Amino acid sequence: MDVVSVAVVNNRIEAELIAGLLRSNGIKVAVSADDAGQQEPQLQQDGVRVLVDPADADAAREILAEAQKP
Repeated sequence: MDVVSVAVVNNRIEAELIAGLLRSNGIKVAVSADDAGQQEPQLQQDGVRVLVDPADADAAREILAEAQKP
């Protein structure tokens, strides 16, 4: 299955919050981090990615942009 990244953040907690926002809007989401299954959080230094289906990417980005507005 092809996926695209709609956000890269500093830690898994932030990525899971973003994923929850997207899921609550009906978008299927995956979180990807190279952190040895959360056993080595220091390995998240390259970022944690929030991934969606390419068909949902535009909607996901719109939701994230709207959430960042003051």
